[in-house]
Amino acid sequence: LELFFANSLTIDRHPFDTSTMAAAGATPASMHVEFGDLEASNVAAPADTFSESIPTISTGDSSGTKAMAKPHGGLFRHGGTLPTAVCLSKAAIGAGVLSMSAHSAEVGLAYQLVGLCIGAFLTLVSIRMIAHASMATGCWSYEDICEQLFHPSMSLLTGFVNVCNCLGSGAGYLIVCGQVFQVVTGADEHGRQLFILLMGIFVCAPLALARHVSFMRHLAAVSVAALLLLVVAVIWFYGEHGVDASVSTRSLWLGAGSVSIFSYMNSINNIVFAYNNQFNVPQLTGELTPAPTVQKMTVVSVTTVAMCFVLFSVVSLFGVLAFGNEGHQLDSLVLDLAPERREPLVMLALLGVMFSVLTCFQFHVFPIRQFAAYAARKARGRGIEDEASDVRYFGRTLTRWLDIFSALAAVGIIVLIALVVTSLKTILDFIGAFASAYISYVVPPLWVIQVLRKQKGFSWWSAEVVSCLALFALGSFFFVFGTYSAVSEAIAA
Repeated sequence: LELFFANSLTIDRHPFDTSTMAAAGATPASMHVEFGDLEASNVAAPADTFSESIPTISTGDSSGTKAMAKPHGGLFRHGGTLPTAVCLSKAAIGAGVLSMSAHSAEVGLAYQLVGLCIGAFLTLVSIRMIAHASMATGCWSYEDICEQLFHPSMSLLTGFVNVCNCLGSGAGYLIVCGQVFQVVTGADEHGRQLFILLMGIFVCAPLALARHVSFMRHLAAVSVAALLLLVVAVIWFYGEHGVDASVSTRSLWLGAGSVSIFSYMNSINNIVFAYNNQFNVPQLTGELTPAPTVQKMTVVSVTTVAMCFVLFSVVSLFGVLAFGNEGHQLDSLVLDLAPERREPLVMLALLGVMFSVLTCFQFHVFPIRQFAAYAARKARGRGIEDEASDVRYFGRTLTRWLDIFSALAAVGIIVLIALVVTSLKTILDFIGAFASAYISYVVPPLWVIQVLRKQKGFSWWSAEVVSCLALFALGSFFFVFGTYSAVSEAIAA
């Protein structure tokens, strides 16, 4: 795994963005790049479809020359390592944690913890791969990277799957909001649907228009803290009621013993979904200040994965102890805590969950907007940095108006899905298998292989390429069999 954790990767020639390299003073004969030492002076600015510039990069003219501005705002500034880690953590920590203990109750804590460890490692590898590809191509979205390395058709396929991932995830978050509302107020199905509709209109839609992912960094920090109240509430429930009568030492570690192979696969699906934040990695990599580097993104990924692993493990353990084994747990921890909803701590935890998932919702709208912006650019025959010269209506460019429309349309579609689907566990299992596996483990290794193919002395039998192929094979297995498993159990239910 030298490729993934080495300090640098040398490319002897850079075939992706020659105009940017030329602007940095490089010639075709001297295009020699150290991934670990890439500076903003020889990497194109993020393909920001939401504004003409980002706070730390002056776009200047359209020649590709970028002037770096001095970072400001302290430790939690726009593009800082810590706020980027918080944003990436918030993109992962959402609805997946709410069904974590239900899966642990089915398959056992031992299997769950092993799966969480493997998932954490694979997530680190995947994020580093994506950061490498972003830095190598100077592109900051899945669609643009796919076009640079492969073909626009690959961009459309990947963008479509990414949109499915984000639409399903966003629907899951609104389903959680509806569950919290029903638990707190005792509302019926009609009341749940009305509440989801109001949340979509007055909360999700305005926040979905934010220009940058890191705009959400302060809300993300608060929402991560709010979700910790859920962990505290679960531990409190365990302390008040003791170990559930259905739990024994054997069932805690090995599960109920009566589940099918599909249950084990769906537990993996949920873990893949829970860790899934790769869809925001290209954009957040490009927003790092004062200059995006693979090393900084590695620090971000380690911080993010450590936070997720601890949270998921604690919930998996105490959720089973408090609420029991298979058959005793409900669709999510929100419903499991319903009997104690009048307790102040539980009430605060439920409201914290609602705030947290509404914040996480916004991170899933950005990739949808990126895909819509990419499709609009191709349809209009415009380049990636042509927004400044675009026609303006009411003080905004047409590109920005299309971006606003795509954001609102995405929110509308997600709300419709959440109004129809009521089972959180079912939708998360399917999205984790079908979309998250593709985005996290299928596409990134293909990017890295394509980058390595441009090197002199490329060999399919090198350790780097073999590692990429192994991750690709694993991701393909998750994608195919995981999807079949999720659909089979949904039909059986």
